[in-house]
Amino acid sequence: MQQFLTYASTHMILVAATAMMVVLVLVHEFRARAASLGALSPSEVVRLMNGGALLVDVRGSEAFAAGHIANARSVPGATIASGAAPLERFKEKQVIVYCDTGQTAGIAVRHLGRLGFKQAFNLRGGLAAWRAENLPVEKG
Repeated sequence: MQQFLTYASTHMILVAATAMMVVLVLVHEFRARAASLGALSPSEVVRLMNGGALLVDVRGSEAFAAGHIANARSVPGATIASGAAPLERFKEKQVIVYCDTGQTAGIAVRHLGRLGFKQAFNLRGGLAAWRAENLPVEKG
């Protein structure tokens, strides 16, 4: 222990940098785990869709027209960030949000949770994961 204290006192910058790196890694891990709490796989999304869940695409209208999951509603992320007025009547329903990769949808799910949506979920991996499992995509 004495050797460590001697090392730490002579190399304070290295010890401080190491401590900062440990903190950054822990913060990153906690954020990643928190983001995946409400995330569902494509097969889980299909199961919820069959049960009547609402599917929301938060990408822009051009991306939505280029290809989207069947029966999805286009509600851009900015609309959700500003109050999600088009979705107000679905607060008690299961809502599944997706984007291209799952990042934007994760943010949208957190906004929906703050707005009182009790059952808001994110499609883990987004539309890319949906396509990787060879699930159907509509155009138009």
